[in-house]
Amino acid sequence: MKNKLVAVMNEKIESGVIMNALAHMCIGFGSEIGKEPLRLTNYVDADNGQHPYISEMPFMILKTNSNKIKSLRKLAMEAKIQFVDFTHTMTVGTYIEQIELTKNTKEEDLIYYGIVLFGDWEKVTELTRKFSLWK
Repeated sequence: MKNKLVAVMNEKIESGVIMNALAHMCIGFGSEIGKEPLRLTNYVDADNGQHPYISEMPFMILKTNSNKIKSLRKLAMEAKIQFVDFTHTMTVGTYIEQIELTKNTKEEDLIYYGIVLFGDWEKVTELTRKFSLWK
């Protein structure tokens, strides 16, 4: 495989909140990357039931803390790896309040809930190899 898809999530955030953050990142990022690069396939079961838009690619979910996600984000930018991240400011009030809170929060004060990376298999592996598998 040419590309790799990896999520690194903040292990200190409650599971319902972290799953919401992952879902938001995947929706937006998936629409940006597109069907072909993500290798989205229509799986068909023995009864001819359709199971569309499932990626043929493995999708690893890893864990760490906010500071390491913040560092990973910087490394991804330097390596020109596509990414999407999610911070604590994106969980407060309405989406309008979230946009305003994010705009008024310095990067150093953001608490990162997660980041999803998509790019060259070797580069993404190098950036994420030190993180543990989410269990």
